[in-house]
Amino acid sequence: MTFRTLLVIKAIVCVLFGPILLFVPGLLFKLLGASLGAGGSFTAREYGAALFGTMVLTWFARNVAEARARHAILLDLFVYDAIGFVVTLLSVVSGVLNPLGWGIAVVYLFFTLGSGYLLLTHQPEAGVAA
Repeated sequence: MTFRTLLVIKAIVCVLFGPILLFVPGLLFKLLGASLGAGGSFTAREYGAALFGTMVLTWFARNVAEARARHAILLDLFVYDAIGFVVTLLSVVSGVLNPLGWGIAVVYLFFTLGSGYLLLTHQPEAGVAA
């Protein structure tokens, strides 16, 4: 997978889920078998806003050629998606989310593996700190 392809796919996922979480978070959580109180709704909306930010970053950075910038973007996405995978996995296994939560875990795992692969195979220029 190329850097550009990974970022375009990430932008598409963010533009699909961002508005749902920002404007109607209860709908998504109901599908996942979870309920939201006022605090959970606030947090879900904040996450929807973060997805919009990630969408902007990934879409406009998809053609970045500079190796250090690519490395920084990939490292950010790797950490973000790896943590998202673990949190979602624990939520599904513990019963907080119904089996549809596995789909979200798979999406996080896909992006974790994709960014991790690109981090390992496309190193920044030698002697330059990322």
